[in-house]
Order: sequence, then C-alpha cells, then structure tokens
Amino acid sequence: MILARPIALDRSSDLEPALARIGLPTPARTYLLEKLPHAQLLLTGLGRPEGRFLREACEASSAADLFPRYVSGNQELRTGTALVSGARDQLARLAETARQADGMRPLAEALERALAVDTAPEPLVLGGRRIIWGERTYLVGVVNVTPDSFSDGGLHATPDAAVARGLELAQAGADVLDIGGESTRPGASAISSDEELARVLPVIERLRARVDVPLSIDTSKSAVARAALAAGATLVNDVTAFGQDPELAQVTAAAGAAACLMHMRGTPRTMQADPRYDDVVAEVLEHLGHAIGLAAAAGIPRARVLVDPGIGFGKTAAHNLFLLRHLRELRLLGCPVLVGTSRKSFVGALTGQKAPERRLFGTLGSVAAVAASGGADLVRVHDVGEARDALAVVDAISRANDGGTLWAPAGRS
Repeated sequence: MILARPIALDRSSDLEPALARIGLPTPARTYLLEKLPHAQLLLTGLGRPEGRFLREACEASSAADLFPRYVSGNQELRTGTALVSGARDQLARLAETARQADGMRPLAEALERALAVDTAPEPLVLGGRRIIWGERTYLVGVVNVTPDSFSDGGLHATPDAAVARGLELAQAGADVLDIGGESTRPGASAISSDEELARVLPVIERLRARVDVPLSIDTSKSAVARAALAAGATLVNDVTAFGQDPELAQVTAAAGAAACLMHMRGTPRTMQADPRYDDVVAEVLEHLGHAIGLAAAAGIPRARVLVDPGIGFGKTAAHNLFLLRHLRELRLLGCPVLVGTSRKSFVGALTGQKAPERRLFGTLGSVAAVAASGGADLVRVHDVGEARDALAVVDAISRANDGGTLWAPAGRS
C-alpha cells in the first residue's frame, strides 16, 4: 500500500484573510494561495517503478519548477521510501501526471489523499440521523453489558441496568450508543455467540423502542451482528476490523449498516504481550487500509466505514501517545475517525489514577486534544455529559473565524 503521509501540510484557512487584510485583490490572493502553502510528504510502500517515475518527473521539471522536490535516501529505492516537498499546485500537478502514466494510479491516489487530508468525509446517515463530519466532534456513549469490562465491569450487566445507562447517556447528549456484551480488556477470554446475544439483544430491543439515538453493536461475531441489526442497531463496531469472522462484512453489507473498523495487534488475551512496531502509524494505516478493502469487497461503501486506531489494543503507552499526536494521518484513509481513550490505562499512568473511574479529568484532556488537532470525528466515552461540555468549548475554539470585518474577506462567514 502506497502512502503519502503529511509531515507538514500547511492549511490556508487563516492565510486567505491575512492576504485580504493587507489589501491584495482576489486574483492575487488566489495565485498566492496556490503558491505559498508548502508541504512535505513522506512516501512509503513505493516500488522501483514508482521511485523511477518520481525521480525522472521531478528532475525533468526542476528548471520550470512544475513539480515538487524529490529526495530519496537510496537511488535504487530499496527501502521503498522517499520525500517530496513543494507547493500544493506542484503536488497536484505531480498527482495528475502520475494518474495519466501507466501503472502509476496507486501513487496518484496516495498523493491525492494527502492533498485532501483536511477535506471532511461524506455525510453519513445513521439510524435516521444525518451526521455531517467536520461540523463538530460527535459523542459515542459506552454501554457495557458485561461483568468484566475494565472500566465499569458489572455495573450495567443486567438488561435493566444497561437500559437505564443507555437512557442516561442519551439524555446527556450521546450521538450514538455503543452496546457491547463481550469484554475486550487486556487478557479477556472470548465468550460464545449465544452468551453475547443473551446479554445485548434485550438491551438493543428496549433502547430502540425508547430513544431515537442510533445504536451500535460492539461485536466481532456475525451471528451477534445479524440479530442486533435486525433488532435496530445500524452500526457494527468490530475491534478485529473484519479479521476474525469472514461473514461479518457480508452481514453488515446486507443490512445496509455502517461499520467501524479498529486496529488491534493480536487478540484481547495476547495483545499487550510486548507489542512492538517499526512504524506504528504506517502499520496501523496499512492494517486499516486492508480492512477497508474487505469492506468494499463485501459491498460496504467507503462512505459507511469509520476507522479507529485502537488506542490500548496491542500498543504501549508510548505507542498510544504517538498515534494520538499523529491522528490526522488516519484521514489519508478517507473515512471518519473514531477514537477511544476513555479511562484507559495510559491515562491512569500519566495521571497516577489507578482506578479507571477516577480517570475522568485525564480522559477529558485526551478528548480535548484529539478534537483540537482535527484528527477525530467521534470520541467514544463513558462520561458523555462531561465530554460534551469539554467538546463544546474545544470545537468552538477550533472553528472560530470572526476576527472582525478587516480580518474576514467578503463572503467568509
């Protein structure tokens, strides 16, 4: 899989009004917006044909300054990596040239995805609600119908308690309720489909009758998903990214449901046994890219696929933090990004709070950070009301654009 990862990719949202502020007319602003933003893209997964194409194209156009600069640590491209650096119009021209060249379509698509990394995915209709990505950060409330989840195991293990919890989270402002009947905490053992269904099905049926919030089924089993979708769930949240049950993608597609695909190294029982990566971001991207391909092969449109980096699933605390810092790169996949940091152990390690239920403030810090970075479209949390308030402030700051009449050019809201 060829990836063009933005090491730096300037955003022009504040550059345009700055140019207007100094009095430049519209044609001049348009010209400079094409020329001034500068990007550095790390290309990985290249083969020798792509490396040769890039080197020859960039070298041939160096005098005319048509294409970006190209740097490779090895002329033979044995490592499959390179760096391109230039203005947006140069990168766009390179992508178009690659698209027209024989065999260079994957390279062209990788460059195009990098240039569109800040473009919001298509809106998603979920359970009768239209979710417009980019408007705000959406909230997924956790309803664990389990006796052994790490954060609240046993508190909502009965249908009555789980339904009451779901109603509470909906009232607090959850945009989606994620209902799970099998713990995926580190070291957890698998349970049967029958046992999982006995836990979640009554909860889904009763919540569907009482709330208009979209329901998600947190499962990796096609039998559970089939029954849950028939009962009213509209999203399948699979921590194995269609990697465990080969029928799960087909069941999801047949129901017209959406899918959230998560990265996990190993299984819940083994995932924290000394996880190692050469490049954690690239490996997560490649894994999720493969999962998106499985979804497409089953008939699930990309517009109905969400991705999740799997914070805490087969990763050290350092891996988790690095992924969160580089979360924006997951947008290269062209899907909305869901992030789950709520009450997780790395939050406890950073704050010194050993009890998961005492990690609220640390969780809110992580939620605010991923929302402010523009990397997350949804956050999965246990404490919906508190997260809602934090996101209301963060989202408002991130989208603030009223700097006065001299700062905003005509037509800019």
